[in-house]
Amino acid sequence: MTAEAHLRAYEAALGTQDWAEVGPLLHDDVCVTFSNGAFHNGKEAVRAAFSRNFELIADERYELADVVWIADEPSYAVCAYRFRWSGLIDGKAAAGGGRGTSVVVKDGDRWLVLAEHLGPEP
Repeated sequence: MTAEAHLRAYEAALGTQDWAEVGPLLHDDVCVTFSNGAFHNGKEAVRAAFSRNFELIADERYELADVVWIADEPSYAVCAYRFRWSGLIDGKAAAGGGRGTSVVVKDGDRWLVLAEHLGPEP
């Protein structure tokens, strides 16, 4: 699997809203910064944060667009992208999006997300 294929698998896993699909794609030392500034360090903290989002947002659709690979090396890769989500919060339509940067690292024969930083559109 390439770093790009891993990113697309991660995008699809997030769309399932199922930690069992997302968790295996993340490094144990993963850190994630949400667009509201909340920082989650370590796989357990990220699991808790993602699980809260999965419970909050029903029928979520998540997509990445305009992916630019800044580095694509044998042991790591870095990309920037736009992200969009939509779903239902308390039964009402909700949506958001912004810009993101992800760092993926090679761990044996698989890629894992090490860091993800999500922010608002400029």
